[in-house]
Amino acid sequence: MDKKTKSSLQIFKKDTYKKVYRKEDKNQEYIKYGENNLFPNYLIDLYNHSSIHASCINSIVESVKGEGLITQDESILDYANKKGESWNDIFNKVALDNYLFGGFALEIIWSRDRTRIAEVYHIDFSYIRAKKKNYRNHCEGYFVYNEWDKMYTYNGSVDLSEIPYLPTYNPFTRDEEPKQIYVYQPYSPGKEYYPRPAYVAGTKVIDLDQEVDNFHINNIKNGLTPSLSITTFTNATDDERQAIERMLKEQYAGTTNAGSLLYMDVDAPENAPVITPIPTNGADSYYTTLNDMVSQKILTAHRITSPALLGIKENTGLGNNADELITAYRLFLNTIILPEQQEILSVFEEILGYNYPDINIGVVQKNPLYDEGDKVEVVSSTEADTEEVADLNDEVGDLNEPNENIDVAGVSGGITGNNNRE
Repeated sequence: MDKKTKSSLQIFKKDTYKKVYRKEDKNQEYIKYGENNLFPNYLIDLYNHSSIHASCINSIVESVKGEGLITQDESILDYANKKGESWNDIFNKVALDNYLFGGFALEIIWSRDRTRIAEVYHIDFSYIRAKKKNYRNHCEGYFVYNEWDKMYTYNGSVDLSEIPYLPTYNPFTRDEEPKQIYVYQPYSPGKEYYPRPAYVAGTKVIDLDQEVDNFHINNIKNGLTPSLSITTFTNATDDERQAIERMLKEQYAGTTNAGSLLYMDVDAPENAPVITPIPTNGADSYYTTLNDMVSQKILTAHRITSPALLGIKENTGLGNNADELITAYRLFLNTIILPEQQEILSVFEEILGYNYPDINIGVVQKNPLYDEGDKVEVVSSTEADTEEVADLNDEVGDLNEPNENIDVAGVSGGITGNNNRE
């Protein structure tokens, strides 16, 4: 009995972009960080999977860290906690969190007599979730855990009894709360519990950058699919058709099989398959243009005026003009780096001020455009008075002496500052 003639048609469902919301869900005792409570994980995923975005963040964070912290008595910065971390170690972690998430968190441990701060630890900002505010509109504390996506019971709610909790930093309650959490987050319109990173408006185009990369890698790995159309006339059963598809994919798809000879055996000429090349329709130039657009928009989201600041060579523009590159770098320092440094330094001075009143901390600024004869510059959190400026300048004075092992310089203006904290 002859096989029933049939045809095979596959319909592919289109993928649509799903926006990741930063909405703060206030229906529980704790506040969800984003609609699915995993918005910080989304930001980490963007950082890990977009090369341009990661380069922007890494360049900014390295500039914020500079050549490290400095103060009148360097020994003060040597000890932060019993883990053996220095304040520079804490500073390096905080610098990344503050730009990646828009804020940072520290665990404050008071001494037994509550007269001083004994230890300070960095807390990964993606771990914290705010407790719902009280009737005075004050957040009393934060839950700290590193696996929020796994902490769900059968009814979909989080069992808060299993999650560590720290009360919000408050020196007036240190007697009953020896361990507290200091959460820094600058003002942002529309947010109440969690901060927003400076590049938040560019998250959609950063997503697009990942998808462009995925398109190209899948286009190469599945090289057979976009280049050939093969039609057979065997009237095969479902099992036979799947076997033919599997054979073709195993023999000819992928980068390792590029250039292979295509051989097929049929019982009669009239059953020979029809092999039709599929033209590219200019897709290569389209995605080249798209890639350029994505790169520019990501740089714009980070307020980086010149790709040369990231080591990306340009054929025209700032990359070929030394004066313009220096101007772009100064703009980069003054509009992006200085505010980030001052935010962190102001918090560090507040915390260390309980142990060392009137302490003034600075960052030795890094300058990749270093020229022999340039002076080392120090950035402070606030407008320092003449005496404080002189004290810090004394500490870095030796760095300004000729020394082949030192290759640092900074922004013009010496110690500058403006307290941007809420």
